[in-house]
Amino acid sequence: MTQYPATDYVEGKPKGIFPSQALLDMVTNGTVSASQPISPDLIQPASIDLRMGEFAWRVQASFLPGPNASVEEKVRAFEMHRIDLTDGAVLEKGCVYIVPLLEHLSLPDDLSAFANPKSSTGRLDIFTRVISNQGTRFDLIRPGYSGPLYAEVSPKTFSIKLRTGSRLSQLRLRRGHSEVTPEDLLQLHEENGLVDSEIDPNEIKEHQSLSLRLDLRSNGVDGILGWRARRHAGIIDVDKPNQYDPADFWEPVAARGSGIILNPDDFYILATREAVTVPPDYAAEMVAYDTLVGEFRVHYAGFFDPGFGWDSQNPLAGSRGVLEVRSHDVPFLLEHEQIIGRLRYEHLTARPDKIYGTAIGSHYQGQGLKLAKQFRVA
Repeated sequence: MTQYPATDYVEGKPKGIFPSQALLDMVTNGTVSASQPISPDLIQPASIDLRMGEFAWRVQASFLPGPNASVEEKVRAFEMHRIDLTDGAVLEKGCVYIVPLLEHLSLPDDLSAFANPKSSTGRLDIFTRVISNQGTRFDLIRPGYSGPLYAEVSPKTFSIKLRTGSRLSQLRLRRGHSEVTPEDLLQLHEENGLVDSEIDPNEIKEHQSLSLRLDLRSNGVDGILGWRARRHAGIIDVDKPNQYDPADFWEPVAARGSGIILNPDDFYILATREAVTVPPDYAAEMVAYDTLVGEFRVHYAGFFDPGFGWDSQNPLAGSRGVLEVRSHDVPFLLEHEQIIGRLRYEHLTARPDKIYGTAIGSHYQGQGLKLAKQFRVA
């Protein structure tokens, strides 16, 4: 398969998402800078971890600054109080906060950036989006942008503790369009087995993505097929892995027949039927909210790194996708093997010099149904 056909070049520059070595170059040349050093561990296979700054503003409501205002101008109109994060502080569930990030951007005109929550952030139900000055969309930073970045943070289920340097979001840089065409996606699946199930070529051509189905079978641990967050639980320190007893924060969802009924606004952790593979030369993203399959959200993080589920000794190994599910407005029935979302694949400009996996300390390689890294594994 030709990874980058001629149409993917602009003046000799490949289109796609930038890999780890290119991101390191951008830190060196000042495209990405920060008020504290950007250490190598912040650079992931195709993204850079963003860090919380020294304080947070508690604000009345979520907002976008719009084309004629900076984030701080909007904050001044809606600020309630300011919280010092240097020694750690609690952000309460149900509240909205704006946090200046340590990182700044100075993008050239042919590069854009986009952000998404880290996997653990989504599994803790922390609604997190990145905004920029004069921004008109969340998580998308326009080409040529030069200036600071801010995170909107709203814990939805658990109150959380964080501090300066805590990582809730990650940033990717991209030149042009990076989506893999349906024809190339079919060939990529034939060569690598992107999912361990049969696919429908016509559906791929229609949606330009792979369907993912829900797994509601027993996973062999006391019949548990998922987890539902407790409505009243303690505080979670986002920087403490393997710290908390799952039973204090989660109720197991047991198999009953072929389906479950989601309670409106309850938060669930479920898993895909398919094991997913992302070859090292590619990245993937799950569509977070698709009304064509139901009035519910299935994913906050959504980004699958190069090498997710990949095993050079066993290319068909795969890792299941973990779903962060919330029904909107009404109870909703989910059934085993129901289509729950879609996975889009994207080109990289080059193969990264490190890929997702245990070699770089990735927490979710080879996962099945798995809670966030902050919870102890039995």
